[in-house]
Amino acid sequence: MSFNNLETLYRQVIMDHYKNPRNRGVIEGDALTVDMNNPTCGDRIQLHLQVEEGKVKDAKFQGEGCSISMSSASMMTQAIKGKTVTEALEMSKHFSEMMLGEELDSDLDLGDAQALSGVSQFPARIKCATLAWKAMEKGINHK
Repeated sequence: MSFNNLETLYRQVIMDHYKNPRNRGVIEGDALTVDMNNPTCGDRIQLHLQVEEGKVKDAKFQGEGCSISMSSASMMTQAIKGKTVTEALEMSKHFSEMMLGEELDSDLDLGDAQALSGVSQFPARIKCATLAWKAMEKGINHK
């Protein structure tokens, strides 16, 4: 697949998550709630995590922002559901490295979030892409 075709596919995946977000909403009952925002551009997210026995049982989000931040939140909640806390944190580390343009040698599957790899070329947008992931880290680390 040529670079242009791959870039087009990634753009389509990002826009699909933006227009049809997965896991948008609130977890009722016992859940961690983390509020974060990106004051630079106004993105804000409220992440809800249900963690039981060291696993992410459910993840949902609410918020508003650009297509990058909202699609990243959708992708992240999809990717971490069913993962152990350790796996979710490792995925976040891997995602941050990808955002910094680092060469990744991990077999870790980020799912659709891989489509955001091109954001690394736009430093001003990296905070948009990592907002939900940082919220997840904050929630898990302060549990």
